[in-house]
Amino acid sequence: MRYLFGPFQCSQLFLGLACLALTTEAIESRTVFGDQLDVWFGTTTPRNGLSRGIYHASFNTKTGKLSAAELAAEANGCGFLAMHPDGQTLYATGSPAGDAGNSSKSGTVSAYRVSGRAGKQSLIYLNSVPTGDGGAAHLSTDHGGRVLLSAQYGGGSTSLYELDDDGSIARRVQTIKHESLAEPAGSGVVPRRQDAPHAHWTGTSPDDRWAFVPDLGMDKVVIYSLDPETPSIDPHGFGVTIPGGGPRHMAFDVAGNRVFLLNELSLSISVFDFDAQAGSLTRGQTVATLPDEVKAAEIFNSASEIRVHPSGQFVYSANRGHDTITAFSIADDGNLAVIEVEPIRGGWPRNFNLTPDGRWLIAAGRDSNTATVFEINAETGALTFMRETQFVPTPICVLFSRFEQAKLLPSGS
Repeated sequence: MRYLFGPFQCSQLFLGLACLALTTEAIESRTVFGDQLDVWFGTTTPRNGLSRGIYHASFNTKTGKLSAAELAAEANGCGFLAMHPDGQTLYATGSPAGDAGNSSKSGTVSAYRVSGRAGKQSLIYLNSVPTGDGGAAHLSTDHGGRVLLSAQYGGGSTSLYELDDDGSIARRVQTIKHESLAEPAGSGVVPRRQDAPHAHWTGTSPDDRWAFVPDLGMDKVVIYSLDPETPSIDPHGFGVTIPGGGPRHMAFDVAGNRVFLLNELSLSISVFDFDAQAGSLTRGQTVATLPDEVKAAEIFNSASEIRVHPSGQFVYSANRGHDTITAFSIADDGNLAVIEVEPIRGGWPRNFNLTPDGRWLIAAGRDSNTATVFEINAETGALTFMRETQFVPTPICVLFSRFEQAKLLPSGS
């Protein structure tokens, strides 16, 4: 019998095939993991009985495909979410399901550790801490991951929490009522909506020296000096918006020199210059997200979310009732101009988010129980609907994190 290969050639062939298999596996690994984002959905419970808590899906940044959403943690009042900068701990408003002592009515914020494997992640409950003033509407960490902040809409207050090294919430440090910061506390321009403070969002400056809380009832952005080390917040001043605007959420530009403030009640965006040294906001342009004639044709509409494109060239905001996303271009002086108004192909977009690469937008339709995918034109900022829609029960928050960002733990650890 003649052999096609001798012993040496056989060993070389085996080694070559093994290397090829490893190379192929590595390529596939990059394809599967490197192009994937975790997508976490905060939901409103028990609005229609569909949602059971926080949901997870995966999103392919090459193809624009969104996987089916799966329950990651059973929870109550888990509307808004935030991720620790290290990607290993997720924070949520509300409390785990069945925790009668920490109901969403009494007001808590909760910490969860990310566990599982890429594409099949879940959340392990760590702990909950009372807000000190009712349910939280929004929460965020500082950029260093040392503190957590929450805004209580009903209570009209801001709370500060210290974080432990493992990501859990060590303690609530302060709760500051906004009614104690100004007189009168509410602007009173829009009856019933602005008779009292209604804190709606929290966030920090890029250097973590300042914390900001837009207050819908006050027509002001409350500015705090922040010390993440102590930790503590101290009232510092206000950014004053247009009367009756109803400030809801805000976003910094990529350089950290400007703030784009979304006004819920007037469906508009106010542009502020930010002085990082003084911790001050100076208002400039205010631009409508929808024309007056369009708003007049709706039974009800309001603005909900605002995002700045990673390129620093575009701003996006959501219009509930009209159920659209308005895209804006950003001029060199920071002023905005409308590019287009794009339907979300769903109902009541209370929230949406942009992928970190700036290529995709996912819009959450609360009333349609949907998450819809749009591609963003890098040159024009315009949106293209990808005919990609997944069922998500009553989604009101969209949060991204990368698989490789977290040191994943085995399920149940």
